[in-house]
Amino acid sequence: MLQGLPPLISPHTRVLILGSFPGVKSLESQQYYAHPQNQFWKLIFSIISPSRRQEICAERYEIRSDRLLEHSVGCWDVYASCEREGSLDTAIRNAQLNDLSSLKRRCPQLQAIAHNGGESYSHAKHTLALGLPVYKLPSSSPANASWSFERKLFSWREALGPHLKIT
Repeated sequence: MLQGLPPLISPHTRVLILGSFPGVKSLESQQYYAHPQNQFWKLIFSIISPSRRQEICAERYEIRSDRLLEHSVGCWDVYASCEREGSLDTAIRNAQLNDLSSLKRRCPQLQAIAHNGGESYSHAKHTLALGLPVYKLPSSSPANASWSFERKLFSWREALGPHLKIT
């Protein structure tokens, strides 16, 4: 049984991006979206800090994470643990959900939740129960190669833009 990562949140988190479960590279490095071809960091910083995106994306994980939290954005996964070979969501078995019902208590300023991809969004009933806007984002994963970066960015910006601090 694989164990997920702790949430990257703060009491000031206004937008939470929920993935499904960390990939192999992310689990090995204990970092969200660690695969170099995953577009998460590039997408989010293209929205919240477009003039500094390249600079921030090149920083160490701790600095990127701090910048994310400074912009009131958090990330976590719907699954706390699962069995899986490889990194594909289709290989997830015997998954256990994270305690999503605790999000409003843990993040009292939470305004919106965005599911990063279809597997995460398949659990939207749990996040909709919180009474907040819930969005389905196209996956930032390299497995979602049918969507161009520009198309993903448009969707992410449209869903998240109104809720984010943009610098």
